[in-house]
Amino acid sequence: MNFTQASLKQASLKQIVLLPALLLLMLAGCSSPITYPVHFDNVSFDPANRRTIASAIDSTDQGKIEMLTNAIMELGPDVDRNEAHFVAREAVLFPKYLANDYDLMWPPNYQNVLVNTGKRKRGLCYHWAQDMSKHLITGRQYKTLTLRRVVANQGTFVEHNVISVAAKGKGIKDSYILDGWRHSGTLYWVKLPEDPDYDWKLYSPQFPNKNIPNEQLTASPKTTENKI
Repeated sequence: MNFTQASLKQASLKQIVLLPALLLLMLAGCSSPITYPVHFDNVSFDPANRRTIASAIDSTDQGKIEMLTNAIMELGPDVDRNEAHFVAREAVLFPKYLANDYDLMWPPNYQNVLVNTGKRKRGLCYHWAQDMSKHLITGRQYKTLTLRRVVANQGTFVEHNVISVAAKGKGIKDSYILDGWRHSGTLYWVKLPEDPDYDWKLYSPQFPNKNIPNEQLTASPKTTENKI
């Protein structure tokens, strides 16, 4: 599949749906709930301790946290359970806090329209990736895990951004993606090579050199980190 074909494949999920999303804006006043606000109760954020606070975690979220914890641990024999659980818990709960903070609307592309037309300040996919990176990566040190920001179709109309988690020393092809945008604050996670919608590469602040193979974009970032 060439780049053009891959970009067209992404079009159904990203900003190229602008016209249908604009139709949603016009139809939002009708009785049919085509769009609706997304809000999660009992969740807040403690900036001093950099932890998501949940006054109550229901059985569904608890199950997701345990499933993701176990999945992260299976990424490598030396993965620490406490680190895996911390990442899993925050990956499940923090997007819910972000959804509230963004004053989120469903579906995701409708939120994109609201942001792009000045009706919301944040909620594009790269906002999710920025805020999740700042929370889970910046200023933290993991002894057994490596978290990175990854991107699909960087520099194009259908760019998408998420973060990934891998065992220390492993590349992004051996990671899970953690995507808060795709399901409007309900975490979507999947093994990176198994994502049916995107071809992921390591994020670069500048448009990447197309001549660099993806295999060379898998080294752990050489950044100074602090303890979790």
